[in-house]
Amino acid sequence: MRPRGALAAVAFLTGGHAETLPRDALAEWADGLRVLLKAAGREVSSHRPVPNATRFVWDPLEGMVAEAYIVGAVRTPIGKRDGGLAGVHSADLAAHVLAELVQRTGIDPAAVDDVIMGCVSQVGPQTFDIARTAWLSAGLPESVPGVPIDRQCGSSQQAVHFAAQAVLSGTQDLVVAAGVENMSTVKMGSSAALGQGMPLPWGNGWTSRYGNQEISQFRGAQLICEKWGIKRAELEEIALESHRRAVRAIDEGRFAREIAPIAGVAADEGPRRDTSLEKMATLQPLREGWEITAATSSQISDGAAALLIASEAAVARHGITPLARIHALTVTGSDPVFMLTGPIPATEQVLAKAGLNVADIDVFEVNEAFAPVVIAWSADTGASLDKTNPNGGAIAIGHPLGATGAVLMTKLVHELQRSTARYGLQTMCEGGGQANATIIERVS
Repeated sequence: MRPRGALAAVAFLTGGHAETLPRDALAEWADGLRVLLKAAGREVSSHRPVPNATRFVWDPLEGMVAEAYIVGAVRTPIGKRDGGLAGVHSADLAAHVLAELVQRTGIDPAAVDDVIMGCVSQVGPQTFDIARTAWLSAGLPESVPGVPIDRQCGSSQQAVHFAAQAVLSGTQDLVVAAGVENMSTVKMGSSAALGQGMPLPWGNGWTSRYGNQEISQFRGAQLICEKWGIKRAELEEIALESHRRAVRAIDEGRFAREIAPIAGVAADEGPRRDTSLEKMATLQPLREGWEITAATSSQISDGAAALLIASEAAVARHGITPLARIHALTVTGSDPVFMLTGPIPATEQVLAKAGLNVADIDVFEVNEAFAPVVIAWSADTGASLDKTNPNGGAIAIGHPLGATGAVLMTKLVHELQRSTARYGLQTMCEGGGQANATIIERVS
């Protein structure tokens, strides 16, 4: 449970040691404090922190007071490589969803405290602080700052975390969490390619610990296949189902509320209606003897997405209707050689923080960087694949790197609304052996 009003204030004033007080005394003190604050014009309402508190207010009997809500979530359609969005400048892709987010939520854009934007390949058109450039490109107030972040594939899920943490801390009220990547223009690995002639990212400390073995997402995916005993046929079943679900979602209009068409593109370009197990079987593996093929890997894509994270005070002040509450979040590290197994411990950690079991989750969004990632994650966590990526994943829709975290969160928010489900969990593997995990709760 979460604290109610002055009980939280008491916990704050006692330095977090309110558990030393008898419950009756604690309640009596809380009532008195509530009267005093009200008389001073500083009434403490439910779910609100003590005014001007500089740290989390914690009541050991009831929990943390602050809330962070998702009050808007929008994305572009995801363009396939060299498809309909290839010619759209990355800053304009991001500007499009930022402007749409402001319009849909009806907020005063000058009230936004910060714009945090995931972007992996921060070179060329995606450099010089694309978060700031995109905001200004959207014609939005110059007073609002922006910052790009890179946690590899999880960059914009991390943007959601940073935004939520800013709101939960009480230091900010309205924060945009976004992501963008135009992989048609800025090729994957561009930042490393520009460093030719320089040392590799791994120095002496790394090589003394991990040697000179190959460190790549492709090898990581194959290592997962070997450790979990996953064969190509199982991977292709996952891939086919991803396409089937994505096509169904498009045909049923499930994405209509979350997509802001741009450049004449109104629907995701990646899903293949004509794919089949027979066609997948004709593809060569990425390397001789490997299980992974292009069909069981995420697609190179272009796109952007943005969410608005708000405090309870901001919700009331701006008259916004929340879509979901951020219930719990975590980020963790894992084996950097396997690289892609982080969603397993991240899921376990976030469930523990939320006080939930895997069976309590109604919808999972797990990034399909490669099919074995989802298979191994499901096997170890016990999460149902029937509840996972119900509208298709990155194998079908695409994986525009820095945008994908925000894309998945946008999909999750709207799927909870569509299905009137309660809890959703998002997680994704990330370069270096990391993973974010987030649990949200639909607000009815």
